[in-house]
Amino acid sequence: MFGFNDKPASVDWSYYGGAEELPPSMQRIPSSASTGHASLSSSSRVSLSPAEASTPATSDDEVDLSLSEKTASKLRQRTNTAAAEASLAKEPAGASWIPNVQVPQDESDFLWLLTEEPHRTRRQAIMKAHPEVKRLMGHEPLTKWVSLSVVFLQLSIATLFAHFGVHPLNWKFLLTAYAIGGAANQNVFLAIHEITHNLAFKGIKENKAWAIFTNLPIGVPYAMMFKRYHIEHHKYLGEDGIDTDLPTKLELMCLKNVLGKAFFATFQIFFYALRPGLIRAQKLTAWHILNICVQISFDYLLVQAFGWYPMFYLLESSFFAGSLHPCAAHFIAEHYLFGGIQQETWSYYGPLNILCYNVGYHNEHHDFPSVPWTRLPALRKMAPEFYDCLPSHRSWPLVTLQFIFGTDSGLFARIKRKSSKEDVSISAE
Repeated sequence: MFGFNDKPASVDWSYYGGAEELPPSMQRIPSSASTGHASLSSSSRVSLSPAEASTPATSDDEVDLSLSEKTASKLRQRTNTAAAEASLAKEPAGASWIPNVQVPQDESDFLWLLTEEPHRTRRQAIMKAHPEVKRLMGHEPLTKWVSLSVVFLQLSIATLFAHFGVHPLNWKFLLTAYAIGGAANQNVFLAIHEITHNLAFKGIKENKAWAIFTNLPIGVPYAMMFKRYHIEHHKYLGEDGIDTDLPTKLELMCLKNVLGKAFFATFQIFFYALRPGLIRAQKLTAWHILNICVQISFDYLLVQAFGWYPMFYLLESSFFAGSLHPCAAHFIAEHYLFGGIQQETWSYYGPLNILCYNVGYHNEHHDFPSVPWTRLPALRKMAPEFYDCLPSHRSWPLVTLQFIFGTDSGLFARIKRKSSKEDVSISAE
């Protein structure tokens, strides 16, 4: 249907040499070839036994014909070993993290793995190969100015609608809330994501306070709850019952067809808002209470000063930011599997990153959460041998279409692991 079956257009299939055949860089070298690799000399000539060497011959053709089957087998083996050595020499340093391909996946359950998540080991390898990566870490002062501008933009539009009396169901109101408000509030969500990693200011308290301020255009208190869940998402990626980014078995069972997946993609903001509290409730801290009090007070003052229209605009903007919006596609694009490619985290390097704090550089972000959004492209450029060999998405909107209409993706297409911790406690810092 719509060309979304079997071979997702959003995936860069150039890494796979087609839908079925893998290029040499993605083929696993047999153990026999690996064993012979160390002892293989630079010469590809075949050494013959004395008996084989003494075989009489009068021409090159006769020599070829007189080779025993054993010698011919030896020739094929060493030729294959030489090819394997050449392929190995060309493999990038990140080839160890190139994902496997297995089609089709069982749609009645998630993909359960016993392996650890890939980011810790790749982080160690990159830091060993490029110790200069540490220079990219640290806070980014530009974040506070960008987030301040977007907050001001959203509050200005909201109050202008109140001033001109445009009804919340008017097409101009809805179009603005979708096109501008959806992109702006998605930007706010991702500003809070940056601030969650303490990348706007040097101090932890300053970052928390700014996250609460940046939260204002969303309309509901969100920042402090998100912080603790998101740190768990990084530390325990894919672990069932801890990583609340993972869909539940109930979601999988109820939303497995096209209509169900379309429902999920349309209302995914509610899934991300409600699922964490149902799976893993947090204990409220003083910062949570402050976030709630500040947001409710702001909402009350906004309604008292300008009526309900500005509030409707902010809430509609938040809904569209987590619905069928081009920028919202990153929620699905980041960790769902496509085309049977067992890759837990996906990156996207397209133009929508400009609006979204480069969150498309998601492999890079999970490898180094302490590198701010402005330096993620530099990280990829610094270590291309680790990132250019990984499949990536070419289009966020196509990801949404592939997720809904394709048979290779859906709620089932997530990697899960059994929890390694019985009681996990994450610091609020």
